[in-house]
Amino acid sequence: MLSRTADHLYWMARYTERAENTVRMDVSYRMSMLPRANGEDRGNWSAILDISELSEAYALTGRPLSARDVIEFVLLDRDNLSSVWNCLRAARENAHAVRGKLTGEMWETTNATWLKIRDLTPEGLQDMDLGDFFEWVKFRSHLLRGVTVGTMFHDEAFQFSRLGTFLERADN
Repeated sequence: MLSRTADHLYWMARYTERAENTVRMDVSYRMSMLPRANGEDRGNWSAILDISELSEAYALTGRPLSARDVIEFVLLDRDNLSSVWNCLRAARENAHAVRGKLTGEMWETTNATWLKIRDLTPEGLQDMDLGDFFEWVKFRSHLLRGVTVGTMFHDEAFQFSRLGTFLERADN
């Protein structure tokens, strides 16, 4: 197997796993909606940035530390290479580069996921239920992992894909 092919399979799986891990901030989002006795915002939005190692990048944007701005930065910011939007874009680009090594189901899952999110704007995100969006991203990640295990030969290509998933998971 060419190292370039292994690299694309590895990063396709890693970026998909990263997108899933990123939307696990749904716990912080849900906690922020609970009222506090003293009326303060319960969400600790800087914690989300710290956990994702994005505090410095966020500070450079000059945005205030508000729920809306942090959520937009982490989910859709085109300049944030770790945003869910960029992770799903990169996963699709890597899948496209090795399309001949993927099963049809793997390609369709990755491509359909990208086509659904690529035109999503911050305004469109505001119109959505964030919990539903978080669940959709997790579902798409689970779906890709399932079709990978269920439809791909368990050869070197499969192993590099799994390696990307598990290293990203370990890193988080």
